[in-house]
Amino acid sequence: MQDVHKLAVYAQARELAIAVYELTADFPPSERFGLTEQMRRAAVSIGSNIAEGCGRQGSRALSPFLHYALGSANELTFQLELASSLGHCANTEIDIVRARLERTRRMLIRLAEAIARSAKGVRSPSPPTSHPPPSTRGNSPAPALGSHAAAGSTPSP
Repeated sequence: MQDVHKLAVYAQARELAIAVYELTADFPPSERFGLTEQMRRAAVSIGSNIAEGCGRQGSRALSPFLHYALGSANELTFQLELASSLGHCANTEIDIVRARLERTRRMLIRLAEAIARSAKGVRSPSPPTSHPPPSTRGNSPAPALGSHAAAGSTPSP
């Protein structure tokens, strides 16, 4: 299990869900059990799947839940387009939520890819350090064990 609160994508998903709730608050009453509910459900599903996956054992168990979260993000993409086409809110408001959704999607994809790489044993390149690796120059190699060592004599320098 891992602490979901340590994942930036979880915080991003929570902010996205809040933005969707705020956006849909002004939708027509006729959409209360339609598009409003669907959009809220999809937005909540993103963070919920991340949280559920983090409650499983190991990073590989998290992977399918990240894909479920991506599916919900794709649903929300369509629903935002539909809300815009129906004129339920200003395009500037939708653009703000859409940008937040896109950031969340990118973060989910990067995390899923990182988990897939680690499952295959492929590591991401390490960032450069400010300390160079220790040098072996000037160090004399340890004497090799050869026939002299076996015979009990010491090798000459």
